[in-house]
Order: sequence, then structure tokens, then C-alpha cells
Amino acid sequence: MISARQHAISIAAIFLALAVGVVLGSGTLSGGLLSGLRDDKSDLQDQVNSMHDQNNQLVEELNAADNFDAAVAGRTVRDALGQRTVVVVTTPDADPGDLDSVTRLIGAAGGSVTGRVALTDAFVDAANSDQLRTTVTNVIPAGVQLRTGAVDQGSLAGDLLGSVLLLNAQTAKPQSTPEELTVALEALRAGGFVGYDNGAVAPAQLALVLTGSGSDGASGNRGAIIARFAGGMDARGAGTVLAGRADSAVGNGPVAVTRSDTGLSAGVTTVDNLERESGRISTVLGLQEQLDGGAGRYGTGPNATAVTVGAAAG
Repeated sequence: MISARQHAISIAAIFLALAVGVVLGSGTLSGGLLSGLRDDKSDLQDQVNSMHDQNNQLVEELNAADNFDAAVAGRTVRDALGQRTVVVVTTPDADPGDLDSVTRLIGAAGGSVTGRVALTDAFVDAANSDQLRTTVTNVIPAGVQLRTGAVDQGSLAGDLLGSVLLLNAQTAKPQSTPEELTVALEALRAGGFVGYDNGAVAPAQLALVLTGSGSDGASGNRGAIIARFAGGMDARGAGTVLAGRADSAVGNGPVAVTRSDTGLSAGVTTVDNLERESGRISTVLGLQEQLDGGAGRYGTGPNATAVTVGAAAG
């Protein structure tokens, strides 16, 4: 007969065996789990390395394409703007390199830049809308009637500057006197809205508005102001191109705002890859297209219809 002492020893032995089994089993499980995690980490690292290599390859191909475009750019745009004139307007975030490159291409296309006007941060700040509108309405040239629909600060300023900076689309004659041009620019500069070199701005047939992203990342007013400014300019001359970098075509960027407005996109040509040589070429070809009465949406961003002028729709 089993004594109480033997019974207690048996139960203790059972629990000890269970404990040893749990310890040994958990050690085996833990080792297997760690081994599996190590394998997963190795696989993920291989994927990261592969993607990194692919990214480097794509960057090299993109740079090669840029170099090729730069090499043939002059021949591509040759005579596109023969004897044509362009006034260039830059937004506060426009890249100086983009400005210089496009200016050179306009020359290679046979055109000439009659002046550069730089919009300031104050110009594209909605908080200054009343002050800007007051300045504009005080310097309207005697023979100019501003459009009744131009009531926001971007449209109103674009309408005014278009009337003094652009030649009449039908007659190719100035729409204001040199004195009225000077008064308008000086008033806007005195208000802190624009910058320019004295005596270096004259009316042109076409307008080119260069921007960076043009978005304030919040209310979206900045992009809308630039878009409507370009639309106001376009209504006064032979045509306007709004060209920006990739971010300008997303969110509330000026190119995005222009493309989302059927009225604006019907008149203003937009380019969204100005940081690339192909985008700069498209900008010059877009100016030529404007002279012919057309308008398009070019680049690689949202709502672009083709990569460049004359290319098949994407």
C-alpha cells in the first residue's frame, strides 16, 4: 500500500517533469522563433538592397536622359520663338537655376526676354489682398478697362500687369504708355509686392510665370493666387505659360489649381517638371503653342495630358 509520503513524492515528480518539459520546450520554441526572425530580417535586408540598387539605376537613367535632353535642347526649340518676345514673372519660391536655363532656351529658340518681374511673399499673401487691390486700382492706365470678373487679388493684379507688360494680341502694340508701365511697376514695388531692375522691363507678346511649388501647405491661397494671376495675364496678351516644379501640380500648388479650373486651363499652358531639362523644353514649346492659339497640360504630374507639346496623350 502506497503511503502518503510516497504519494506526495510521486506528485512532486510529476510537476517536476512538467516543469522540465516546459523549460526544454520553450527553449526549443524560442530558438526556432529567433531563427525565423533572423531569416525574415535577412530577406527584408535583401529586398531593401535590391530596391536601393533599382533606385540608383533609375536615377542614373534619369540623369542620362537629362543630359541627352540638354544636348539636343537647342536643336529641339530652334526657331520656335523666332523674333518673339517674352516677359518673365517669378514667384518667391522659383528656382534661379530654372530661370537661367529657361532664359537661355528662349534665346536658343530665337526669342528674347524683355524683362523680369519678381513677385514677393507679400504679393502671394492673402492677408495683403485689400492693400494689393487698392494699389492696383490706383494705377490703372487711362485707356485700360479691367475685366469685371477680376476681383480677387491674383486676377486683378494679373489683369493690370498684363495690360502694361503685354502687347495687344491682335495688333502687337503696347496697351499702355511707357510712363503708365513705370507708374504701375513703381507703385507695386513701393507697396512691397514686386521687384525688378529699373529700365529693364518692356512689354512683350508672351508671359512666362515661373514657380517652385507655390503652395503654402495650409489654406491653399498661395497657389490659387498664382494660378489666377497667370490667368489674368493670359487674358491680356498672346498667351501665358505657367511652369513649376513637381510639387506645383499636387495639392494646392498653382499648376494643380490651374488644371482643376476649366476656365484657367483652357487658356494657360501648364508645365509641372521644370526641374528637368524636358520640362524646360516643354516650357519653350508651350510658349510657341500659345502663339498658335493652343493650350496644354504637360509633364509627369497629376492631370498632365502629355509629357510634352506634340506628344501623344498619356
